Amino acid sequence: MRYFFYILFLLSCAFSAVAQYAPQQGLPGSTAISATSSVFVRWATQCSIKRGYIRIDSPSLGYTSYGDSSLALGAPDHSVVSLGDSGVADLTFPGMIYDGPGPDFAVFENGFINPANDSQAYLELAFVEVSSDGINYSRFPARSLTQVNTQIAGTGQYMYANLLNNLAGKYGAGYGTPFDLSELAGISGLDINNITHVRIVDVVGSIGSHATHDSSGRVINDPFPTNFPTGGFDLDAVGVIHHLGTAQVSDLAGGITLTTFPNPVTDKLFYDIKGIADGSAVSLTTISGVVVYQCAASSGKNWIDMEQYPTGMYYLVLQDANGSKWVEKVIRR
Repeated sequence: MRYFFYILFLLSCAFSAVAQYAPQQGLPGSTAISATSSVFVRWATQCSIKRGYIRIDSPSLGYTSYGDSSLALGAPDHSVVSLGDSGVADLTFPGMIYDGPGPDFAVFENGFINPANDSQAYLELAFVEVSSDGINYSRFPARSLTQVNTQIAGTGQYMYANLLNNLAGKYGAGYGTPFDLSELAGISGLDINNITHVRIVDVVGSIGSHATHDSSGRVINDPFPTNFPTGGFDLDAVGVIHHLGTAQVSDLAGGITLTTFPNPVTDKLFYDIKGIADGSAVSLTTISGVVVYQCAASSGKNWIDMEQYPTGMYYLVLQDANGSKWVEKVIRR
C-alpha cells in the first residue's frame, strides 16, 4: 500500500511541476479578464496587418483573407481578422500605455471552451511585443509546456491554458489575456511607461521544420495546419488598462520644455523636463499653497505617485535657480 501512495505522490509532483500557469477562464486562479470589465479604459484605434500564409509549408495556397484590420479596433465583438501563419498586426492607441500595478493591457482572440471539459479550449496563439518608438519591439517572454510529441490538429483538438504563459489567445472568446509591462523593465531602448505600439505575431504551431519556439527554446505546439482563409491567430481586440492621455507640452522661457501626462491623473503623474539648469526644483502644492511634494529638478522623465493624495486640484511648480516659476494645473481624480 505504501508503494501505491508513493507512486501517487510522484505523479502529483510531476503534474504540479508542469501545470504551473493560470488556468482557463472561469476556473480558480485564472487571470482572464472579461471584455466587459471596467478595468479597460481604451481600445486600439489603428491597426495595420501583414497577412501570413494559409499554410506556411505550402505557400502556393496563398495568404489568409478573413476579416480586415478594422475588425481589431474597439472593444471585443467576436468580429476578427485572421493573421495566418506568422502574420503580424501592429496596433496603436490614443495616447500611450504605461506600467501600472498588475497587468497593463490585454489581447482578445476567439477561442472556445471544450464543452466536455472546461479546463480545455481550442486555442490559436500569438506572441506579443511592444514598442515605445514604433521601430524597435520587445517580446514578452512566452512559455509553452504543451507536449511536443504529437502535432495538435488544425481542428477538433483542445489545449490547456495552464500550460501557457505570455501567449495571446490562451483564453476563450470574450476574455483577454493580460500582459504586465514590468516584465520588460530594463530592456535597452524600451520605455515601459510610454508604450505607443503593440504588435501581435502569430505562432506557427507546427512541431516540424517550421516550428516556432518560446523564450526557453521549447517548440510551441498549437493547431496546425489550418488550411482555410481563417487560419492562424484571430485578433478581436486589444484593451488598455493603464492609459496615458496625450501629453501636455509647455514651452517655457530660457529654452525649457515641460511635458506633463496624463492630466487628469489617477495614479502616476509623469513629467518630462528638457533644458533645465542646476539649482532648479519641482514641487506639487494644493490649491491653498501647501507643498505636498518637492525635489530637485532633473532633465528627462520623472514621475510623482498621486495615489497618496486626495482627489482634487493641485499645482505642479517648476522653479529655476533665479526664482522664476512655471505652474501647471493638475487634476487628481
